[in-house]
Amino acid sequence: MGALARAQALSEKAVSDSQLPDPNLRLNMMNLPADTFDFTQAPMTQAQIGLQQQFPPGRTLAITRERRLAEAGEQGAKALLQTSTIRVDTRTNWYELFYWLGAHRKVSESHKAVKELVGVAQSIFATGRQDSQDVLRAELELSLLDDRLIQISRRIELVRADLARFIGPRAAARPLVEALPHLTPPPSKEVLRRGLARHPSVIVENARIETRERDIDLAEQQYKPGVSVGVDYGLRGGDRSDFLSAKVGMSMPIFTNKRQDRDYAAAHDQRSAALLDRDARLLDLNTSLTRAYADWRQLGERIGLYERVVLQRAAETTDASLTAYQAGVSDFAELIRSRLAQLDNELTLERLKVDRAQAHARLLFLAGK
Repeated sequence: MGALARAQALSEKAVSDSQLPDPNLRLNMMNLPADTFDFTQAPMTQAQIGLQQQFPPGRTLAITRERRLAEAGEQGAKALLQTSTIRVDTRTNWYELFYWLGAHRKVSESHKAVKELVGVAQSIFATGRQDSQDVLRAELELSLLDDRLIQISRRIELVRADLARFIGPRAAARPLVEALPHLTPPPSKEVLRRGLARHPSVIVENARIETRERDIDLAEQQYKPGVSVGVDYGLRGGDRSDFLSAKVGMSMPIFTNKRQDRDYAAAHDQRSAALLDRDARLLDLNTSLTRAYADWRQLGERIGLYERVVLQRAAETTDASLTAYQAGVSDFAELIRSRLAQLDNELTLERLKVDRAQAHARLLFLAGK
């Protein structure tokens, strides 16, 4: 991925940026008479060749290398964060697809059952034992289930498209298992909270702070003088001796209030901003942890309630409505309502299970797993 390529590029830059600048080669023709252009006429005429080397102030080169490596570490941490984000997005989209496929199966089963009830209502109406209202109501509910199936099919296609972004179209089109995978319960909230300091997003912020620290070190080096060293060899004509010259230059950071002081203050401000960004990131992670853990725990309680009580009562209500209708003490509308209410309760339970699995995936992401 891009972050890994950038990390590799910065590692290469750490080597190149920590080297001395290339030396300068100079070729000069000095004091050549303009009237004759005779190289041997004047004593000071000479052809010069020289080398000059610049030395940056203080530990600039070593600190520059450390800064590049810190930037490379930041990009490596971003690659890890991207991997974790892709993993949690893949999991949540897979769970979402699991729900909608299951919902399609359950609604299709209810559609079949209501269709059978429509046949029963039409048969009873043909014998004259009830009016057409029951038949119309059953056909209306059947049409609404048809519309519901269309909407669910649309959601399946949309979620498959989202999932294909992470695992590819062929893998996203494969059939899913019919039961959610078993997940080991997450650690306690306090254990997860203590581990947030090692979350990839926090590691990114730490690497950025390290980069800003090196910026401060570089700004401090600018108060020191830079040095340049040069050597020139002058070739003279005739029997005259050649000249050898050496020179040392030095920058003089005297007026620092408009440059060095400003750079130093800016580097400190950037480090302060990076520290605040890390604190804000930790607060966001803590908030996400609190919400995800509350979802995971409370959804588990709701799932237990639905499995122990709600679904059993819904099934009993449907059976009772069917018995009452067959005995002629209840109308057909009540039978349809009880059957559809049972479907809604079954879908709610599946939604709760998937929501809890998605909350579990978010907890794994926060745990850096």
